[in-house]
Amino acid sequence: MFRKVLIANRGEIALRILRACRELRIKTVAVHSTVDRNLKHVKLADESVCIGPAPSAQSYLNIPAIIAAAEVTGADAIHPGYGFLSENADFAQRVEESGFIFIGPRPQDIRTMGDKVAAIETMKKAKVPTVPGSGGPLGDDPATNLKIAEKIGYPVIIKAAGGGGGRGMRVVRAKEELVRSIQMTRQEAKAAFNNDMVYMEKFLENPRHIEIQIIGDGRGHAIHLGERDCSMQRRHQKVLEEAPAPGITEKQRNEIGSLCVKACEHLKYRGAGTFEFLYQDKKFYFIEMNTRVQVEHPVTELVTGVDIVKEQLRIAAGMPLAYDQKSIHLTGHAIECRINAEDPETMLPFPGKITLYHPPGGPGIRVDSHIYSSYVVPPNYDSMIGKIISYGPTREAAIARMENALLETSITGIKTNIPLQQRILADSNFQKGGTNIHYLEKAILKTDTHK
Repeated sequence: MFRKVLIANRGEIALRILRACRELRIKTVAVHSTVDRNLKHVKLADESVCIGPAPSAQSYLNIPAIIAAAEVTGADAIHPGYGFLSENADFAQRVEESGFIFIGPRPQDIRTMGDKVAAIETMKKAKVPTVPGSGGPLGDDPATNLKIAEKIGYPVIIKAAGGGGGRGMRVVRAKEELVRSIQMTRQEAKAAFNNDMVYMEKFLENPRHIEIQIIGDGRGHAIHLGERDCSMQRRHQKVLEEAPAPGITEKQRNEIGSLCVKACEHLKYRGAGTFEFLYQDKKFYFIEMNTRVQVEHPVTELVTGVDIVKEQLRIAAGMPLAYDQKSIHLTGHAIECRINAEDPETMLPFPGKITLYHPPGGPGIRVDSHIYSSYVVPPNYDSMIGKIISYGPTREAAIARMENALLETSITGIKTNIPLQQRILADSNFQKGGTNIHYLEKAILKTDTHK
């Protein structure tokens, strides 16, 4: 096992990684920006190194500074968490070329899966079902692109090959809009990802967002840990997640899970990863793979009993998988609410000083958060300040426990999205289960971003 791990991230995921390292008796190094010197994990780590000023480009995205911090502290490995550099193949390569172990997949797998076109081709070869589409990047000939769209059938969606996080997408409902939409998506993709490659897919009107968690040992063995439902979204950003997904049968779970496992075994995939699918009319359609730990990993941990972050560390250290597929059983139900520092009405970020913080408790409640009373939420990063996760023997019990937890949570000095989460939990259709990815915006927020 590693002697010392550098945590190349911030906030709740950095604290989550630190706790896993502590359980495995691994010393930790926290890197931080100047505004993050008072983060909880920075105070708790064995060592800390300031790597730059507040802007991410000068700190958490500063590859030379992170490598230098690992060198001066004598770290063995680097854990990237999620976001920032976690899916940057060049960073993973630099880490390994510098003599450290990257706690994640091999650089070539990150690179393949980061290119959405290449990822879809890889999944097709592995017989994982994909959304009907262009089968590759779109060229510059308008007539050819119009023929492709006609064959797929409107509406279609134009996507950036290097996109992610809900950016670089445009829905096209009529042929008159197609050529201009492709041009605009190309321009946006070039500006956002420095890659103007785009592709086309059938736009599914009312899908759910279902994802499969996998873990591979890098030697050709892999397992899946069941599915999560992440359909409660706003502007393609997840708000609430749960496991298992309502209405998915054990047969469906095993069928799609086995295909994901086979794809990982073929790649000799190393570490944790997530296959994301759109699910409509009882069919799964692959959209992308995330080659990192997910924000919503706790719901899977609670229903399977598997500590995903500790497994990442063990596998990166060269140890075999601690589980086989037969030992994985889903028990009970878990729900995660992302708690953001934002105005619940306008959804705009609301940074500032937390004057009082009182977390919830009680049976089946887990809180993953880095905040504390007097902590100042900076304006420089994502607005998520924590996650509340409830677990119960049934979905109804998990919902009831989450409702209690949100009522108990007290955060003053800033605004949060807790009122929005309470509206979701009280919604009768959410309580029934199985709402689609547009439901939050159309039915609860009364907006329609696809018009």
